[in-house]
Amino acid sequence: MSNRIFLDAPNIGAIEKKYLNKAIDSGYVSTVGPLVGEFEERFAKYLQLKKAVSTQSGTAAIHVALHELGIGKGDEVIVPVLTFIATVNPVVQVGATPVFVDIDPETWNIDPREVEKKITKKTKAIIPVHLYGNPCDMKELVRISKKYGVAIIEDATESLGASFGGRPTGTFGEFGCFSFNGNKVITTGGGGMIIGKSLKKLEHAKFLVNQARDESRGYFHPEVGFNYRMTNIEAALGLAQIGRLEGFLKTKAAFNRIYRQELSAVDSIRFQKRYQGSDASWWLTCVSFDRKINVASLQRKLKDKGIPARRLFMPITMFPPYKQYLKGAFKNAYDIYKRGLCLPSSTLNSVESIKYVCGCIKALLNQ
Repeated sequence: MSNRIFLDAPNIGAIEKKYLNKAIDSGYVSTVGPLVGEFEERFAKYLQLKKAVSTQSGTAAIHVALHELGIGKGDEVIVPVLTFIATVNPVVQVGATPVFVDIDPETWNIDPREVEKKITKKTKAIIPVHLYGNPCDMKELVRISKKYGVAIIEDATESLGASFGGRPTGTFGEFGCFSFNGNKVITTGGGGMIIGKSLKKLEHAKFLVNQARDESRGYFHPEVGFNYRMTNIEAALGLAQIGRLEGFLKTKAAFNRIYRQELSAVDSIRFQKRYQGSDASWWLTCVSFDRKINVASLQRKLKDKGIPARRLFMPITMFPPYKQYLKGAFKNAYDIYKRGLCLPSSTLNSVESIKYVCGCIKALLNQ
């Protein structure tokens, strides 16, 4: 196989160059420029919303959402133990306490039953993560949210284009947060976006990410804000990419189907399952293997064949700053982490390369 295989590399081409040149030729490349507002409008329109607020990253989006809800010292925020670190760092940064819960062993997403067990008088928010683009059980989480009066901040950073019950991920909670990092479904290089139910809160979030500057009074800052603005040049990339989003989603869905068709019959392989009524974006197609398979060894052997694969996210309580929050076994998360692998899912890949990956996996497992 001569063609290079990509794990999660961005798909950048002529249309992106056109938009970037437009931004450069305009002279607006930094945090001032018309393309930022245009990208926010396009993003909001895609989700059939009135407003979206761009940020410098998905992490910044989560941070601002927590801040906007007034969450801080003495408060608790429920998070899945299996996620990327960016879900949890903002919780600590606002002074709140992360309360970890285990995942559902089939979908790998936050388990609503475990969430309900962990709610206390101090619980102010739940952050469900649509892991690898696979939607959480938002019906149950919304029920819990309403029952206990606890806000939901959706970490939809990996799930742009996914839906639950026909409704886009990110639109169920008080806020939804998206990421446009270089490896996401669409990219702005860096960057993120916040959406939400309250236009008033979103307007204030827009104010906060711009250093809380009251522009009508010049450089006057009545509150402590953040330098979380998206740049015009990043927005240029975003406008090009969102125009290609549907094509990217179709390609990722096609790759996921091929993986399932080729590998589902292998007894030692299991795929991430979806909840009924959900439609995943399959940012990354991931699988888990039987305990008898040495996943680290398999990963090395695939690399030797030019196939990049990545281990799943480590449970957060494995990291030194978060070991103090290890209260419980989190059996499912630790088990899936040990057995899981992310497979090449970049839209730069071809159907032939995905089939080649499948063939190599089957051959290696039969050795």
